[in-house]
Parts: sequence; structure tokens; C-alpha cells
Amino acid sequence: MIARRGLLGAAALAAGTLPLRAGTAAAAPAPALRGSGDLGLVIERASGSILLIETSGRTAIGRVEGLGDLSHAAAVFSRDMRYAYIFGRDGGLSKIDMLRGALVARIVQAGNSIGGAISDDGALIAVGNYQPGGVKLFDSASLALKADIPASFGGAGARSKVVGLADLPGRRFAYSLFDAGEIWVAGLGANGTPEVQRFADVGRQPYDGFVTPDGRHYVAGLFGEDGLARIDFWQAEPRSQRILEGYGRGEEPLPVYKMPHLRGWAAAGEKLFLPAIGRHELLVVDRRSWTEIGRVATHGQPVFAVARPDGRHVWVNFAHPRNDVVQVVDTLSHEVVRSITPGRAVMHMEFTPRGEQLWLSVRDANRVDVHDTRSLERIATLPAQAPSGIFMAARAVRIGF
Repeated sequence: MIARRGLLGAAALAAGTLPLRAGTAAAAPAPALRGSGDLGLVIERASGSILLIETSGRTAIGRVEGLGDLSHAAAVFSRDMRYAYIFGRDGGLSKIDMLRGALVARIVQAGNSIGGAISDDGALIAVGNYQPGGVKLFDSASLALKADIPASFGGAGARSKVVGLADLPGRRFAYSLFDAGEIWVAGLGANGTPEVQRFADVGRQPYDGFVTPDGRHYVAGLFGEDGLARIDFWQAEPRSQRILEGYGRGEEPLPVYKMPHLRGWAAAGEKLFLPAIGRHELLVVDRRSWTEIGRVATHGQPVFAVARPDGRHVWVNFAHPRNDVVQVVDTLSHEVVRSITPGRAVMHMEFTPRGEQLWLSVRDANRVDVHDTRSLERIATLPAQAPSGIFMAARAVRIGF
């Protein structure tokens, strides 16, 4: 058993022992001083906890429990990288002090939520909700509600599931309405009231979305048809455009066992590597023309495709039942240069800020592996409880993360 709140030493965590809480025979020693930029967290989905990690020593340094249903949890970080905001599937929004290893605050703001974002100035937390469909904006310091924006469409009070929520420059957020086939951009006006810009008829069932690293483009994948929708926010009058239409035309689609996540998009120089829905392929897209320039045959249906920060390689994991393999793709040749078999249910991958390490979660083996990205060899393994998402605090300085 590990303490419900508080930062534990790596040795105590590994040994399964824990310091005594204040008020018992001996108080736990204060944690050593450290910066926040080296830290990250691992979602432990089955136990409603997060594992705190540091990347220089490749160790686990603590665990925070009591975070509810984390079966599809995600995290964003404050500007100073001290606080993490965890979005739980049960509608929970939790604020974690990464330095103290403590749960600062937790609210249940909806019945079913699917991720969130933090504004560019760090002041607002946005949460996208399935039930009831919409977006809520919260003060990042207090978690006080600032705005409730229902995703209403059609008639009879219908509300859409919200997916693909991402931050844009200017304290704005872009997101997709799965049921309505729309993309909205929302923020707060000068008087604190919500301001919403709607883009209709973007395509059938936008299921996820991402923002390019410069904050210029929002791209939504379409589950109901082959193709994606793109909005260029640098234009005087932004509008939605279809791209990559019919990329699977003429071929029998495969059953989709797990929806690919565009939030794991791989931007490598002037190329994007995107998972193709229901296909054993990555689509290679020219970021200037937004046209397809190649494909990469893969081991299975890609879920996440993530690029090393320098863009040299893309690492890919896959949906059930072929989820025990990770492949490394060369972004010049578009060829798979290494296949690695960590074990069943590789859920997520995350690079350290400069890309010398790749961390990946192996849920069914209850562990996290660390790979050297030059040799591609595994250099460390950490125990974890059914790990899924891995999030580094350095995401705080990146648009769309």
C-alpha cells in the first residue's frame, strides 16, 4: 500500500514501504528540493492513481491516489510545470501539486468527460464532456467554474459529445462536436461571457482533433467518412476545408477495434504522419499543401503516432488484438526500421523534452519501459499499476498539448 497523498522517495516506493504521516510516531522527511521540468506522470487507470516520475534518473518518486475513474484520463500542466490537471472519465477534474506529490483539489464537473486543455496564459482549464455534451471553463487556481458552454445542435434540446479539445493562441479552445458534425472555437470575452465561433458541416462524426505546433491549423479526423477537416486560423475569414478525402476509397474497411488518437499526431519537419482509421497504415501528409505524399504499411491499426522532437523517427503503437508491438518509422524513407515487442496492451508513448528517451506503458504487464532513442534499446523498467497515459511536465510549453 502506498500513501494516498504525498511524495514518496523512490527507494520506499520500490520497496513497498511508506513514511509515517504527521501525527504518528515519526513524521515523514520533507522531499528534497527539485525543479519541475524533469517531472512527469503515468496514469494508473485501474486504481484511480497517478505515478509521479523523473526522467534524469528514470525513477518513480511517488503516487497520488483517489482520482476516480481514469480509464480514459489525460493531463495538462500549469505554465510553471508545478501543477498537473487530470481529466477523468467520470467527469472528475483533479489538480495535483507535482512537487509536493499532493492532491490540491478535485471536483466532479460532469457525468462523462473526454479530456481537456489549458489556455495559453495558464488561467483557464477547459474540459470537454460527453455527458452532458459541452465544454466547461474553470479558473486554474481555484477550479471555480467560469463558463458552461452546451454543445447544442439541431432541435429538441439535443447536445453533442465533445471531442478533440485543444488550446489555441489568444485564450481560445477548438473542439469538435461528434454528433453534430461541427467544429467550435470558444473563449471568454472581455466581460467574462463565453464567445463561440461555429463551423458547420465539417464532415460526418469528427472523432478527435489536433492543433499544429504553430497554433495555426486545427485538424479533425472524420469517423463517418474517409478524410479530415482543417481550419486555418491565420486567414482573415477562417473556414473548414476537407483534406485527404477518400483515402480508403475502393478498399474494404477493417473493423475498428480502437479509435486512433490524433492528439498523438506526428509532425516531422514538413510532414505529418497520421493514423488511418480501420487500416494498417500511416498516412504521410505534406504540411504545406495538405495532400497525401505517401503511406507506411504497419503491423496493425495505429492508435498513436508520435514523432521524436527532432522529427527523425516516428514511434507507433497499435489497437487490439495486435497491441503488443511498437514500430519505429524512418521519416525520410517512410520505412519501418525496428519492431519492438514490449508485451500486451502498449497504451501510450511519450518522449522526454529533447527526445533522448521514449517512455511507453505496457498495461497488462504492469510496467513502464524506457528506451534510448538512438540505439532503440530498453534502458529501464518501472513497475506501475495498469499504466496507460504518460505525460511529461514539459508539455506546458507546447501549443495543443
